[in-house]
Parts: sequence; structure tokens; C-alpha cells
Amino acid sequence: MKKYPTNEIKNIVLLGASGAGKTTLAEAMAYEGKVIERRGSVEGENTLSDYTDIEHQNRRSIFSTVLYTEFNGYKLNILDTPGADDFCGALFSSFKVADVGVMLLNAQNGFEVGTEIQARYARRHEKPVIAAVNQLDSEKANWEQTVEELRANSEAPIVVVQYPVNPGPDFDRFVDVLMMKMYKFKGDTGEREELPIPESEMERARELNKALVEAAAENDEALMELYFDKGTLTQDEMRSGIKLGLAKRDLVPVFCLSTKKDIGIKRLMEFIINVAPGPLKAPNFRLIGGGDVQADADGPVSVFVFKTTVEPHLGEVAYFRVISGTLAEGMELTNMATGNKEKIGQLFVSAGRNRTKVAELCAGDIGCTVKLKATRVNHTLNGPGADWQINLIGFPQPRFRTAVKARNSAEDEKLGELLIRATYEDPSIGVEYSKELKQTILSGQGEHHLNILRTQLANTHKIEVDYFPPKVPYRETITRTAAAGYRHKKQSGGAGQFGEVSLVIEPYYEGMPAPSKYKIDGREQVMNIKSVEEIDLDWGGKLVFCSAIVGGAIDARFLPAILKGIMEKMEEGPLTGSYARDIRVVVYDGKMHPVDSNEISFKLAGRNAFKEAFRNAGAKIMEPIYQIEVLAPSDKLGDVMSDLQNRRAIIEGMTSEKGFEILTARVPLAEMTRYSTSLSSLTGGRATYTMKFAGYEQVPAEVQDKLLKAYSDTDKDE
Repeated sequence: MKKYPTNEIKNIVLLGASGAGKTTLAEAMAYEGKVIERRGSVEGENTLSDYTDIEHQNRRSIFSTVLYTEFNGYKLNILDTPGADDFCGALFSSFKVADVGVMLLNAQNGFEVGTEIQARYARRHEKPVIAAVNQLDSEKANWEQTVEELRANSEAPIVVVQYPVNPGPDFDRFVDVLMMKMYKFKGDTGEREELPIPESEMERARELNKALVEAAAENDEALMELYFDKGTLTQDEMRSGIKLGLAKRDLVPVFCLSTKKDIGIKRLMEFIINVAPGPLKAPNFRLIGGGDVQADADGPVSVFVFKTTVEPHLGEVAYFRVISGTLAEGMELTNMATGNKEKIGQLFVSAGRNRTKVAELCAGDIGCTVKLKATRVNHTLNGPGADWQINLIGFPQPRFRTAVKARNSAEDEKLGELLIRATYEDPSIGVEYSKELKQTILSGQGEHHLNILRTQLANTHKIEVDYFPPKVPYRETITRTAAAGYRHKKQSGGAGQFGEVSLVIEPYYEGMPAPSKYKIDGREQVMNIKSVEEIDLDWGGKLVFCSAIVGGAIDARFLPAILKGIMEKMEEGPLTGSYARDIRVVVYDGKMHPVDSNEISFKLAGRNAFKEAFRNAGAKIMEPIYQIEVLAPSDKLGDVMSDLQNRRAIIEGMTSEKGFEILTARVPLAEMTRYSTSLSSLTGGRATYTMKFAGYEQVPAEVQDKLLKAYSDTDKDE
């Protein structure tokens, strides 16, 4: 294929709920551009996109697919993305390198929750959007209702560029009010005939044309003056105004499609070429630390990796966008994340599974290469004269957690390696070994997301794994002041062990006054604080360690050993073995022996004194609380609220936003097991949610009793 200069490249991401027809649109675009000779179908499992076995089994997109087509002298890079929110990580990485989104709406279903979710993501990533109402050939297609729902839910004004003349099973024509023509299609070949607008449609067409002219004029003062002078605008003037409005995200143009019948595909691509922003007009790529980089084919070479996959017979494939310069085969680039040199041995452009070898790619283009040594998603590779690092893709926070273990323990090490590799390909997956919980914790966007990973492990790598509920990272703390002392004494021939520690503990909070006196054994004990050490705990909260030793009762050299003993018990709380936090300890007395006292003696004395005081200090278990925001259809709000309340959630607020209900609540992590699955079941897959850690709160008394009993039973079993 020819080398495309930057001004002849367009990068688009296909958006929409599951079933909107994104994969079929990508196939039709490739067909119109002669990249393929025959169109495949999702049902036939032979599309350029959705080419993996697991996508065939699920009959939907699970990964993003990079494709291209060539049309009217331009190259259109197409990113086909999953519609299910469980796989939104692929959408986020696609947003990074696309300059405009094409949002498909199913004319049978209108503006779905999935549409709203992806529209939100587009706004968050500041991407302009073109809307296309698809499946107008369906029996239940409802153009008017779909457009009205789109208008009601869009933050930017909706402008109709096309409308269908005969939606339904016989759909074969639409009116284009920008071109002021009617297009009629023959069968499902994509062949079209340009016709004058019939008299029966002329009034409606003129009315929509006027609205389109006004929307175009509003985006430019000069065009507005022309419009006032002439009362209309030429097609070129309208395109200029729409181009400005689209780039600023001040309008959303709407098109008609039947992707299965190849109706409207050419016209949509023509509009993208003529109006949608390309690399030269889209915002520059921002840099870590400030500044930006423009798409200059004559500048220093810089590429950004947004996706990696492992392909049979090829190994790891790295997909990238050329940010600056002209990338050629054989170039040596520096990975700014690792400092390693990477040689670009071969360059390809991708059409799903198919790859075409190329010699060069200009700034703004998207391609892929193989056999890079240690380059991952979010890495920037630079040639001489560039030291840039592109801002990273901000992947979504995990919403679903599970513990994972290989069925065959001999495969644990292999499983660990495969899970780490999975995070390279999909950074919205997280994996960590929790020393606290003694479990490997896998996190992702939902149960289906991680079930797909489990299937891949079984089918591709022949390793069977089990998922089970992860333990909850509880914390322990105290609610009142308590004192205790402990004498450690051991004699076994030769030098013995002796250490005695008296201490007092109390709940700690930020800004609390320094300790002055405590009531111990019925009498007041004045504290003369000699030293204070504040320790920020790795698991959150603080330990404040104070020494009020007087008269040399304990040598200062033994204080670190006492602290070490206390820290050991902080890491294994007396109630459930969970981490303890937010405690102030004051060591005020003790005894030592001139010969037998040593560090181990005082470590054990400090540990046991702390343990005893902890048990008498109104010990409480604290649980992690998460802030949750649920986006749900109005008719399911009651069910969603009831389910959350059954999970001990505290509802904090409810708001309506463009036909959907947004529910905010605080809910214990312990109650969120399989929540994504329950929410999907309650709402027929029409709701989604986000959650983030909010803090720790004390568990209710009845919950604490259950936890103490469970821990006691575990101890007995052990």
C-alpha cells in the first residue's frame, strides 16, 4: 500500500452498546475500501474483527481490533471496541489514539444504558462524536424515537444530516440534508443511486437543512455573517462550520445506516474524510510533566504503544500510533520507560488478523510491529532528538475481585507468569499476592471479564484454575485506654532472658494532644514524654510510639526492640489476625537485669504487654468501605436500592441524568462479592457501576461476633 501523509489519515473509534453493529460496520468499511473482496458476518465467524475463538464462542467483541480501509485517497484507521462494560479497558486504550468516535445506536433499542456509558467515556476522554442510527432495516426500527432519546441524553446539540425515508424491513433510501439529495440502494451491495428529493419529502428536508445551516453558522462568526447576509450557506461553508463544531464537541451529527445491507457506509466515510478532525486538527498529545507534541511528519520520531497481543506464530505484537516524525523499518528507538533500545525490524498495518507490510508510517498513522524486547502498553519509544513521554492511558479502577489458585499446585509458578502476562495485554486486569490475606488476588471490571481470562488460560495454556471469594482485609483498632505489663523471664543455664515492660495504649487520631497523665490501677500516673515516633503503617493508619521512661528503668537501647515486638502484634491483631491501626502506645515503666536483659527479651515483653492491653481496650474490627455509584434505568431503581440495602449499604444520594438514575452509596467490601453479576441479573444487563475505596469503619456488633467466631473456629481447625 502507498505511504499516507499525515493530512490523508483519519483515526476513528467505533462506539456503542453490545449489538449496535460496530463489527459489521468495520467489515463494511473494509469492503468499501477494497481491503477485502467479500464481507464476512458475525454469525459466519469470518469478520476481520472479532477473529479470536473466544469471540466466536461469545458472538461479540471482547478485545479491541485495529483495522484500516482506503477510501477516496485517504487511509481510515478503525478501532472496533467491545460494547460490554466489562471490557472497557480496550475502549480506553482506543480513545487514546483515535481522533473521533462513531457512536452506533440500535434503531430497535434506542438510547441504551450501554450507549450512555460509552458516551460518558467519550466525554471524559474529550472525543468528538458522530452518531449513526443503525439497523434501520429491522422490523422494530424506530428512527424518530431513537433520535429524540439521543437528543434528550446528549450534552451537545444533535443535528440531523440524514433521515430514513422508509425505515423497516424494506429500508433502502434516505435523504441527506447536507447534500440535499436522496440516496437509494440496490440490495445489500452498497451500490447507490443519487436522486432528487421527492416532493413529498421536500418540506421536511428543507426544515432539517435549515437547522443544519444554523448549527454550522453558530460555530464561526464569519459564517454567521454570511448566513445573515444570504439566508443560507453553500455545502462547503456548511462543512466548514460543522467541522469546527464537531472538533469543539459543540454538535453531534446524525447519520442513517444499515450495516448488514451496506446502506449509508460510503456516505459516512465521505463525511469522516471531509469533516472529522484528523491528526493535524485534533488536539496535540500531552506529555508527562507538561507540554505537548504535534503531529509533524518531519519532526523527531516518537511512537506510543497502546495495545499488545500475543498471536500464534508471531509472538508479541505491539500496536502503536506514530506521534511525531516518520517511522521506517530498521530504526532504533529508545524506550523511555525502560531505557532499552528497541529495533523496529518490521512494520505492518493491521486489518484484524491480516497484516500488510509497509516500509514507513507518517505521524498520525497507526501500525504494529513484532519482537520488541520489553515494550508494553503506555510506553513511548523515541528516536534521536526526542525525550518525550506521552501521558499514560488512565485505565479504569477494578470493580470485581476474586482469589485465584491453580487446581494443580505444581502449576502455581506457571499461573503467576501467565497472569502477569495477562496484565500486559489488558492493563485493566490486576494481579497481586496479598501477604496479609495469603491469597493471590485477581481484579478486573466484572465477573464475565475474569471468566473470559479463565477460559483463555484453560484453552490456550491448558492450565485449570479455580476462583473463590477473597478474604476481606479487615483492620483492628481500640476504642478506649488500657494499661498492661508483662515480664519475660527465662533461665536455661548460662545467660538467661529478662525484660519487663509496662505500657498504656489508647485510640489515636490526627491532632490529638500529647499524653500527660493516665489513670492506671486506680491512681493517676503522670507521663513525662521523652521521645515520640510516628509510624505511617503500610496498611493505612498510624502507630505512635512514645517513651515516658524515667530513672533509667529501661535502657534507651531496648526501646527499638520493644517497638519491634509491638509492630509484630500490629501485623497480627489479637482479634482476627488482621492488621491493627490508629493506636498510641506509651511505655512508662519496666525493669531490666544487668546480665540477662537483651533485645529479644524486651521484644517479647513489649509484644505480650501490647497484646494484653489490646484485649482490654475495647478492641473493634474495622472493615473496608467503598463508595459506589450505580447507573441504572429508572424502572429498575427500586430493585437496585433494595439489593444494596441488603448489602448493608448506606444510600447517600440519588439523581436523574438524562433518563437514567444515578445512585450513590457507601457499602462494605465484604458485601460486594459477585455484585457485578447480581446487578446485571437485576437489570437485564442495563446497569453499570463504579467503586472506589472510601475508608475503614467499625463493623456492627453482630458482624463482629460472627467474625470472632469464624476466626476462633479457624484456630481450632489449625
